[in-house]
Amino acid sequence: MTMERWRTLTEWPLMLLAVAYLAVYSWEVLSPQTIPEGPASAALQAIWIAFAVHYAVSLILAPAKRSWFLRNLHELAIVALPMLRPLRLLRLLATLNVINKIAGTALRGRVLIYVTGGSALLVYIAALAMYDAEAGHPDSLITRFGDAVWWAIVSVTTVGYGDLYPVTLTGRLIAIGLMIYGIALLGVVTATLASWIIEQVAAEEEKSTAATEAHIDRLGAEIAELRRFLTDGTQRPS
Repeated sequence: MTMERWRTLTEWPLMLLAVAYLAVYSWEVLSPQTIPEGPASAALQAIWIAFAVHYAVSLILAPAKRSWFLRNLHELAIVALPMLRPLRLLRLLATLNVINKIAGTALRGRVLIYVTGGSALLVYIAALAMYDAEAGHPDSLITRFGDAVWWAIVSVTTVGYGDLYPVTLTGRLIAIGLMIYGIALLGVVTATLASWIIEQVAAEEEKSTAATEAHIDRLGAEIAELRRFLTDGTQRPS
């Protein structure tokens, strides 16, 4: 079996497993008293095994294993860190044809939709993981899920009010990852906006240049007519 064939066969099953993991994990974090602990733990463990098997097989099938390993460190992180497994859903954005139809053929439109969808998903996952890490700590400032969502939005937008911050090691690692993503997100948004402005300016310059060239052509034609009138006495048309 080739790497491409394996990827095609496992893409959608892994997406569904990521959805299932996020659903069970959300239920476990937000409403722990209502979820059966045994079945929930077994489901999360089974999904982890599926991710681990996929990663191992992908590494075996990769023609250049070292290069594949270095280029797919995020896949290893998804397997190693439970809180990151729902991030596989980000790849779902790139596979949905409906998004491509909405965005059209313009790369900028697709980038904006992918960034918006990915950011919303990442904010939710980060808030969920942060609430899970911080809620049980006696010195925690993030004691409600709403606080975690507020913290995630403030962090990903690089505002950083400082009213809420993590006190656990896990929470701080989550914060580091989210802040790095926020900086990257700011760069993407800035680049997209700059691209749009440059395109608008270029379009206006193109219109102005076309109008100037047309005016020059008309002047040239009038000068040619005037020159013929002066040289051979031909009546200049009105």
